[in-house]
Amino acid sequence: MNGIENAKSMVVEFLQKALDVKDVKVIGATKVDNEWHVEAEVYEENSFLKSLGLPTKVQDRNIYEVRLNDNLEVESYERQGHTLATS
Repeated sequence: MNGIENAKSMVVEFLQKALDVKDVKVIGATKVDNEWHVEAEVYEENSFLKSLGLPTKVQDRNIYEVRLNDNLEVESYERQGHTLATS
């Protein structure tokens, strides 16, 4: 059986690679039956401003939910929402 620290580490590593970001902060983790539900906060470049080619320091704060099976394999991930933030 895998513990919460292993689940958190797996989610951080997965989101860093999948989203090409550096900072991922796990803000919640729950085990339901044989599945981990983990929420993580990720700061990403604002996609709209980036598509316009504008130089900016504006970032979006996005929350992702990642589901892992009991073997800590990612089953799914989904962005839950975001708020605008500046750096």
